[in-house]
Amino acid sequence: MISHLRGTIIEITEKYIVLDVQGIGYKVFCSTDTLAGLREGIEASLSTYLAVREDALDLYGFISSEEKGFFEMLISVSGIGPKGALGILGQTSVETLKQAIGTGDTSYLTKVSGIGRKTAEKVVLELRDKLRAHVTIKEGPGSLRSESDVVEALKSLGYSPNEARDTLKEIPDNIVGTNARIKEALKILGGK
Repeated sequence: MISHLRGTIIEITEKYIVLDVQGIGYKVFCSTDTLAGLREGIEASLSTYLAVREDALDLYGFISSEEKGFFEMLISVSGIGPKGALGILGQTSVETLKQAIGTGDTSYLTKVSGIGRKTAEKVVLELRDKLRAHVTIKEGPGSLRSESDVVEALKSLGYSPNEARDTLKEIPDNIVGTNARIKEALKILGGK
């Protein structure tokens, strides 16, 4: 099993990087957060997960071990494969996803993470007990209710769910209150 790679990034695409490790190029699929922190020509060190299938050996790379651990928890849920888990991780922070699952908030998972209702229910059912001991319910700017309200408000203004989720990640944590967070999101969207 390949669990770690260090090398020079020779190519970056929307879904993966090619990492040159002593003359061998490894194609490593990464989350959008991981990809955002990487640049071509720099040396990178990634924790990896090797997915073995009948017809392929796919590598998935993560900058943080927390993200890799959560990825492995997600793929333990029946019906969620590595690419689906990577898609879920790309929508919001690991901490927020853990809180949504730990509190059983399936509506948040469907609105912000972009997965269907049945899949969200399955994720909560299978992972809630594992996460409940590690999750503290938080209120305020990063609370699930506030984030869900911001996404819904942006969608009602005509923005796509993906635009709303991407913008939500850019709002600083020091902006408090749903209305203030919506205003900040609109400023961010207006600047693009």
